[in-house]
Amino acid sequence: MPPSLNVLLRSRSLKLRLVVPDLGAPLLEQPISWVHSSDLEDPTPFLDAGQLLLTDGTQFPLDPEGATVAQAGDGGRPLAAHHGRGYEEYVRRLVDHGIVGLGFATQVIHGALPPGLEAACRSQGLPLLEVPDRTPFIAIIRLVADYIAREEHARAEWSLQAQRAISRAALRPDGLTSILGELERQLHSWVALYDAAGNYVRMPRNRPVPSGITAEVTARVRTALELGTRSASHLDVGGQPVTLQTLGRKGNLRGALVLGAMEPLDPARADIVNSVIGLASLALEQARTLDTARRHLRAGVFEQLLAGSTDVATRTARQVWGQLPREPLLVTASRQENQAPNLLEALELLADDYRGAVFYALYGEFLVVLAGRAHQEKVLEVLQRHGSVSGVSSETDLKGISVGLKEATRALSRAVEVGRPVVAFAELSEGGMLGLLREDEAGAVARGLLQPLIAHDRAEGTELLETVREWFANNCVWDKTARRMGVHRHTLRNRIGAAGKILGLNLDGMRDRLELFAAVQFLEDGSGHQGL
Repeated sequence: MPPSLNVLLRSRSLKLRLVVPDLGAPLLEQPISWVHSSDLEDPTPFLDAGQLLLTDGTQFPLDPEGATVAQAGDGGRPLAAHHGRGYEEYVRRLVDHGIVGLGFATQVIHGALPPGLEAACRSQGLPLLEVPDRTPFIAIIRLVADYIAREEHARAEWSLQAQRAISRAALRPDGLTSILGELERQLHSWVALYDAAGNYVRMPRNRPVPSGITAEVTARVRTALELGTRSASHLDVGGQPVTLQTLGRKGNLRGALVLGAMEPLDPARADIVNSVIGLASLALEQARTLDTARRHLRAGVFEQLLAGSTDVATRTARQVWGQLPREPLLVTASRQENQAPNLLEALELLADDYRGAVFYALYGEFLVVLAGRAHQEKVLEVLQRHGSVSGVSSETDLKGISVGLKEATRALSRAVEVGRPVVAFAELSEGGMLGLLREDEAGAVARGLLQPLIAHDRAEGTELLETVREWFANNCVWDKTARRMGVHRHTLRNRIGAAGKILGLNLDGMRDRLELFAAVQFLEDGSGHQGL
């Protein structure tokens, strides 16, 4: 640390005296960045915050006690009344500028400290030191300079030793873990690594993020990663200072490093952190290369499952991931081109956390995830957190993966149509085959097919469409339908025959009769589907 006023006061060679002793310890322990001397009435344009100002008081008028001291032939300054307001304004300028203390030389110009200056320093909380005439200003400046030089040398030595320790840690088998552990030891603070998805990467032996701020730190990290740019920021999280640095390249961030209980870093510590950032980024890039290779392997295993080679796929998965998800399982599909950044990294972490219970693969335009019902909720949580729209199959076994994929993609199409984050195939299949067709918006086709019949009814005032509805409602039984409509069965036959001619359908045949039946089922009006 640079020297403080207390360090100067304890120096026997300087013989400084604290004139205002009751200002409190914190003011006297402020570090002194440098010492400057000036006799200007306003020296602040030439000063920086944190400096100690020395003056012999030439800018102040002499009082009667000091007049005889200043006289040297006719060179003394004339006596003048100096109002207290002038001292107050002088001290106020120093305090506002961040000056840590004022040293006043006596027995040079003034025989004693001006009472007005002492009163102004006391009222405004500026430490005031008396510098005796036998203590030259250069002695004070040299002492502070020596302290600062030793501090800079110690900082450089610390930086060198810390860099060596970090380099040795990088050579260990658990390089990334050792690097972060060494950084914690050097900085005396907790260090947390987050992956590209904004998830906390657990590291053995590393200090955890304080529980009271874990959620907010994670949120801040994810916000920074979503921006997609390299950034460093100093944040206040729950009253604790935190430094956050993203890792990786613009548009391809690999994660974030968070340092706890850290004020803005000094150059030496910043160098150490930058070294760790470089090493961590390299380690994460190497992990990314391995992830890419694993994804190619995952795609191969999934294609084996689709081809029915479940034994080969199972053996491969067992060697790499421990196993495939246990049957029965669900197939979840989302479109690959709609993926949010870092989704694959999040799924990779999920697969690692639930080793063998979750499997994902890229297949054509789809991202496919296999999981048992016990882990399906976690899968959907990850997908939805990254904005993916998904379709989920009904439960299947490994041999039925191809069918499950078809169900999942069909449910995905429906989810996109209705603007929902997830749709299960079971929702589509509740209505049987007709329910599935209805979900494909067959109503538009039905309206087109039945439009000639609707137009005829409107133009001629007939009720052929209603007759057809009633006929189907009674399972095409002529007598029952005629009785319910209050007409003769020959009249009913004529109406049905006329409807068939208008539509170009032979309603004596099963094929055309089923087509008309389906069209009536899917016909919509303002109230929705018109069933029987």
